[in-house]
Amino acid sequence: MTLNDAGIDRLVNDARAGDTWAFGLIFDHYHEPVYRYIASRVHRPSDAEDLTQHVFVKALEALPRYEARGVPFGGWLFRLARNAVIDHVRTRHDHAELDSVIARAHGEAGPDEIAVVRQELDAVGSALAGLTDEQRETIELRFFAGLSARETAEAMGKQEGTVRGLQFRAIAALRRELGIDGPHAERPDIRMPRPAARSDG
Repeated sequence: MTLNDAGIDRLVNDARAGDTWAFGLIFDHYHEPVYRYIASRVHRPSDAEDLTQHVFVKALEALPRYEARGVPFGGWLFRLARNAVIDHVRTRHDHAELDSVIARAHGEAGPDEIAVVRQELDAVGSALAGLTDEQRETIELRFFAGLSARETAEAMGKQEGTVRGLQFRAIAALRRELGIDGPHAERPDIRMPRPAARSDG
């Protein structure tokens, strides 16, 4: 089901009033992006699944107190996800593995394709490791989770212009590290996990 911002706002209002069906639609819409973001930050897929469930339980508990105040609901939800990851990493000292992000997408791939994807993942992982923490988180929220710049800004507690600047510098750094800058540079086919197309605020 594809929802625009107005549709999400209507569901949120209904869910705040106690409509469990509306909250179920919110869950369906955001579950995969939230999982994808969390899986990019923690070591084990099982932990990502548990944390994703935890985030939606927290969201359900906090929903009666939620006020839009001109900020997107997705940003508020991903701030809960971000806080859950921070708490988890502090207690478990886990580190992200990109393999967990794409494991399900390549579940039926053959050995040759898996080997190519693993090489690409190693290159992307090394490039991401060279970013600052804020740049890396911006990339994870924008491209792994599929948030708009506005939602990312809300999740990170920053101005939208700051997020766009972080994204620009991060992409420039990744392009340099992956050797895809310049007219004669080799352009590796890096198949990053991409969510379905959505409008960008």
